[in-house]
Amino acid sequence: MSDPGAPGPGEESPTWLRIGRRYRAPLLLRQFPPEVPFAFVGRVLPTTEPVELAVELHRLPAARALEILHGARAVAEAELTSGGGPQTSELEVERATAEEFGRAVARRTQELWKAGIRLVALGPSRPRAEAVRTRLTERLSALGFRARVPRYEVRSTLGPPGLSGDDPRPAGFWQILPTDGVAALYPFVDETVLEPGGVLVGLALSDASPVFLNRWEHASFSWGLFGTTGAGKTFTAALVLLRTRWMRPRFEATILDPLGEFSGFVRALGGSVIEISEGGERRLNPLDPVTTGGDRREKAARVTAMLRALFPSLEDAESAALDTAVTGLYERGPAVPTFDDLIAEVGRGVGASGRLGTLLDVFRTGSLKSVNGPTTVVPGPGPVSVDFRGVPDDHLAFHLSYLLDWAYGRLKDRPGEKLLLLDEAHLLVRSPATADFLDRVVRHVRHFDAGVLLLSQSPEDFLASPEGRATLRNLSATAFLRLPEVSDDARAFFGLTPAEAEWLPRARLPRDVGYSESLWRIDELHLPLAIVASTPEYEFLRATLVGTPPAPTDASPRSVL
Repeated sequence: MSDPGAPGPGEESPTWLRIGRRYRAPLLLRQFPPEVPFAFVGRVLPTTEPVELAVELHRLPAARALEILHGARAVAEAELTSGGGPQTSELEVERATAEEFGRAVARRTQELWKAGIRLVALGPSRPRAEAVRTRLTERLSALGFRARVPRYEVRSTLGPPGLSGDDPRPAGFWQILPTDGVAALYPFVDETVLEPGGVLVGLALSDASPVFLNRWEHASFSWGLFGTTGAGKTFTAALVLLRTRWMRPRFEATILDPLGEFSGFVRALGGSVIEISEGGERRLNPLDPVTTGGDRREKAARVTAMLRALFPSLEDAESAALDTAVTGLYERGPAVPTFDDLIAEVGRGVGASGRLGTLLDVFRTGSLKSVNGPTTVVPGPGPVSVDFRGVPDDHLAFHLSYLLDWAYGRLKDRPGEKLLLLDEAHLLVRSPATADFLDRVVRHVRHFDAGVLLLSQSPEDFLASPEGRATLRNLSATAFLRLPEVSDDARAFFGLTPAEAEWLPRARLPRDVGYSESLWRIDELHLPLAIVASTPEYEFLRATLVGTPPAPTDASPRSVL
């Protein structure tokens, strides 16, 4: 790759050149990191800013290549003989590398190349071009490269390529690279995922190539989506659901929606919304054993877990009394118990007049009396959303736990491919009992042709417990939008590079650029993606979702769709 045109006359400063109305601010790669990933240029070049790349290559004759390698080895050995000092380890690596490449050149499995590399930031004004160059320098530094701005050498940097490679160039322009190193320069190594039958999840930030994922072709059908408030989680989740329905018309979705953001979206798709407001008349009975297919012992265990989430301050004696009462309730009946039945069962045991009985009064005369009674709603066909806006924050974990139990039974009983979208999922991992149930749901729903899409602000909540970490391990794809921070624990758990961990808190937001920047972890593959929508998709979601991001500008990747 090279720029065939020489810079013509124009205004020149020590670090930039203006030709016509365009400013050109060059940048050189002075030093490479010890390890260079293939297609790194494609990761460095921004997709929304004008940057020109030029690579000039000249293959060195084998004799000259061996001469250079033998010379590098001799210099390293001489310095090691004299003591080496603090650079001993680097010298040893340099000597071993020279020996290895010398043998490879002799066998003709590698060649040496004289490579000239330059990056040129472009802009309609000097400040704009220099700002683009500064951001490019920062991206290179994050990957371990050392860049240099050529001063008083702009014209020689921007000069046309020659045939011999002997043209005068500034320091840092030429690099001696083996064949593998030259291959790493080219941004054509395709890491794009194009899974047959998959849905478009985004465009690669490196080259705007589309990424299609088919959750049904992986060992787990479940994904995680993490991002701070305003990063676009709701929009991204709804976009995935919309595209999945287009690809699979019989696909069914169940949404547990603590903030009520998906209600309009579900209604627009012909689905039904169950509004669970404390004091309302619409009810899903948390104690109905239908959610476990009539397995009353399993239902008893789930009820105990959801009540512990509601009453985290229970002491050991109270927990034991509650467990005894719940077990007895499902052993003796009635067939479909209510909280009146549970309170009566507690009244027959130890602790009836104690604090446990007082706590359970919330279901008889308190703010949770609306869930005390038989189920009064039956969802219709199509997607279903459970909206519990108006529920106090300290009751959210309880509602999420019994609704997760209800949704799990729904996934198990209904045929075909299904997805459970669980928003504010971090509320369930605060209690070991509900965290363990969530982990079991994520692990087992695959047997019902179903997956879970977890939405939460940060993965740190999951990393704080063994159950949460197990849940994360059972996700086939994890998407990070902007995160407030990335801890060392998160970086190690997800295998993030230092550059990725530094970038995520700076990932751009929809309100700034009209789309979300994200990092997708798909098995061992890490892909930086822009979450974009076509105009019809965006208009539909804007009309039906709460908190839809602003309309993208013409310069955003959305314009390519």
